Amino acid sequence: MSTVELLDDFEAGELSVEFEGREPWELLEWALDRYGDGLSLSTAFQEGDVALIDMAYRIDPAVRVFSIDTGRLPQETFDLIEALRERYPGLRLELLSPEAEQVQRLVDRNGPNLFRQSVELRLLCCNVRKVQPLNRALAGLDAWVTGLRRDQWASRSDIRKVEIDHDHDAIVKLNPLAEWTEGEVWDYLRENDVPVHGLYAKGYTSIGCSPCTRAIAPGEPTRAGRWWWESDAPKECGMHCAIETGGFEHELHAILGDEAHA
Repeated sequence: MSTVELLDDFEAGELSVEFEGREPWELLEWALDRYGDGLSLSTAFQEGDVALIDMAYRIDPAVRVFSIDTGRLPQETFDLIEALRERYPGLRLELLSPEAEQVQRLVDRNGPNLFRQSVELRLLCCNVRKVQPLNRALAGLDAWVTGLRRDQWASRSDIRKVEIDHDHDAIVKLNPLAEWTEGEVWDYLRENDVPVHGLYAKGYTSIGCSPCTRAIAPGEPTRAGRWWWESDAPKECGMHCAIETGGFEHELHAILGDEAHA
């Protein structure tokens, strides 16, 4: 049972204003001091995520880090994991997997490539493979850290550095890179020789599951390579913002049973 008093929305707002304009590692230092082992850093091994791992490890090599192995990740993601483990000795990186029985039911009912059939089924796949493991990862935490930035996509343009995550028991959600640009992140990575995902060198700018990610063409938005076959659909999976689930709630409940929650 945590002994750290949780913040409310007002306090989070004040802290967000206080840390606006300050460097990401200053917020990380504050958070690690306040929450200790009750904090974990979420990573999908994007450029901002590995920058945060480098920053946090410099502050506290015992920082907790977690990622979700959806079962459909590209080999380059696992190559990067090994590079990070070598670069940061003792890195407390936990890889979480979706429940095998849930994935089995998902595939049995809809096929292995259901995400190509409709937006609703794609979001269902994301929920089973990403959102449900995330819910388990955050259970019992006081705070979590993400690599979200305002310049990534319209749905992220108003994120604050300190937020209350009302989708996960009102724990604190920290976005230290919120005001950084993509260029600033890459400057940090180069200056500190941080290992990066191999697919960036092949024209990828946002990396997720292998069948749902592609390289982008010159001039395309950063997240254009995610679920590129969809029209007028959110470039989100449901991990970082609530997704209307009316199109697949019944199907989700059939797959998850008593564990169902979006």
